[in-house]
Amino acid sequence: MSHNCANIISPDMSYPFDARGVAKRFRHAAIFGALDSLHPGESMRFVNDHDPLPLLAQLTERYGDTVEISYVAREPGQIVIDFSRK
Repeated sequence: MSHNCANIISPDMSYPFDARGVAKRFRHAAIFGALDSLHPGESMRFVNDHDPLPLLAQLTERYGDTVEISYVAREPGQIVIDFSRK
């Protein structure tokens, strides 16, 4: 059986990333790794239990305008953000 890490979960070239299942001390590193793995035109749908404002500042500093940040949902306890590689 072969394995292909490039398999896309959805036809819109978006990968899900639920941060709630990642230990807090590993979250930022995991998110950076996931974003580093995206190709231009791909995106990651990020789900979290709180609004990650410090993380967003770090992402803006690290990636500049090469990653677009778009909120899909911004409800208490249910934050959904699309990160898209340009």
